[in-house]
Amino acid sequence: MKPKETVRGPLKLFLVLMVLLVGLLPGGCGNQQQSAPPAVPEVATMTVKPQQVVLTTELPGRTSAYRVAEIRPQVNGLIQKRLFTEGSHVSKGQALYQIDPAPFQAVLDNAKAAVAKAEANLHATRSRAERFKELLPEKAVSRQEYDDAAAALKQTEADIEYWKAMVQTARINLGYTRITAPVSGRIGKSNVTEGALVTAQQPAPLSIIQQLDSVYVDVPQSTAEMLRLKRLLEGGRLNRGGAGRKKVKLFLEDGTAYPLAGTLQFRDVTVDPTTASVILRVVFPNPQGVLLPGMFVRAVVREGIKEQAILIPQQAVSRDPKGDPVALVVDAGGKVSQRMLTLDRAIGDKWLVTTGLESGDRVIAEGMQRARPGASVKVVPFEAAKSK
Repeated sequence: MKPKETVRGPLKLFLVLMVLLVGLLPGGCGNQQQSAPPAVPEVATMTVKPQQVVLTTELPGRTSAYRVAEIRPQVNGLIQKRLFTEGSHVSKGQALYQIDPAPFQAVLDNAKAAVAKAEANLHATRSRAERFKELLPEKAVSRQEYDDAAAALKQTEADIEYWKAMVQTARINLGYTRITAPVSGRIGKSNVTEGALVTAQQPAPLSIIQQLDSVYVDVPQSTAEMLRLKRLLEGGRLNRGGAGRKKVKLFLEDGTAYPLAGTLQFRDVTVDPTTASVILRVVFPNPQGVLLPGMFVRAVVREGIKEQAILIPQQAVSRDPKGDPVALVVDAGGKVSQRMLTLDRAIGDKWLVTTGLESGDRVIAEGMQRARPGASVKVVPFEAAKSK
């Protein structure tokens, strides 16, 4: 029995020492962890560099035809024929309608006959007046007879001029019986058919021709925006940008970009009192007929060029409890500070900053949640962070 007790004694002592050792190890590790310095957070920054930026404004608008000609008759009459296909392209001078010419031909013939009659009497009345003039000094005719002959001659000459004018008028009216296209373009539906009685200058047009090889786009611009741009230009903070300043881009209703650029033609001088805006008229070429009158479009109008513009990624801007835009900036010593910003507009995925930042500032673009004002951070370039 004694040898067994001798073996058990050292074993118990060993187990006790092991338990004590295991109990001391966690405490020792915890002390080491508590004594280690906290890790410095890593953030990605971009350095502010002023650059040249073209400022644009996107405005809604509608298209309208470059020219619109309403076809109306200039004489009264009965429509004999319609000489065009509805919806087709017509050329300037092309015949569209034929009004019954018979009454107008008769008036022309009557006027021609009156001219011939007056011209036939002219020789006799002239000879009579000349003969009486020769006999007047000899007292062979009275002064009254001579005056009557001279007046008859002038009357005949006046009749001839009158009836010649009537011939010209009748010829013009006869020409108006053939209604032609005043401009080239796409003609719409016909509002009359053969047999319809039409009147001169009637309020309802027979048809409408629209010229669509170029189209107008009218877009409204608020007077507040117009005055703001004027102040920027006068203050030298914005320049016109040379010949390209009048070029305008266009987006269609489905969001696709129109391939051809337009030209800003003019800005209206009258303000619409209901919308407090003025109309900008832009001319766009339309060789393929893609743009039709009345389409809703979005025009991107060029305002000017800002030479020293500051752009930062939109993700680098946050909002304070009041909703004001702020950004975190890292100084040369690695300390974080907060800057209040004034934003102008979004350009792509960036904000255009008006005030709050200067050239050379390092703005935190990633890792903002790990940085606090007054804390130290480790800085890496923003571009390098994006490539990881």
